[in-house]
Amino acid sequence: MAGLDAILDELFAVIQARRESDPARSYTAQLLAAGPETCARKVGEEAVETVIAAAGTDKRRLVEESADLLYHLLVLWAAKGVTPDEVGKALSVRRGTSGLDEKAARPKT
Repeated sequence: MAGLDAILDELFAVIQARRESDPARSYTAQLLAAGPETCARKVGEEAVETVIAAAGTDKRRLVEESADLLYHLLVLWAAKGVTPDEVGKALSVRRGTSGLDEKAARPKT
């Protein structure tokens, strides 16, 4: 079975290809046509559903909601021009750094 990174890369390529699809025939094309704000709302909805599933006892539901969340996050990245490689580089920079130290080093807003 392919690793998660390979699956996410493949899914992102499909999402990018669906930009050119008819929104009447493709849910991904509908989301992208609706714009980044709609995509962001969908990520929020899926995040809430994932949290609710995590609070429960049904592992399969958590797996399914997590898959939905990752899909919608990738659609949002595509809508905003962010690539998995960019996110991977950001994570790579943080490698070996305590999460607490990394968070403390962020600019205060």
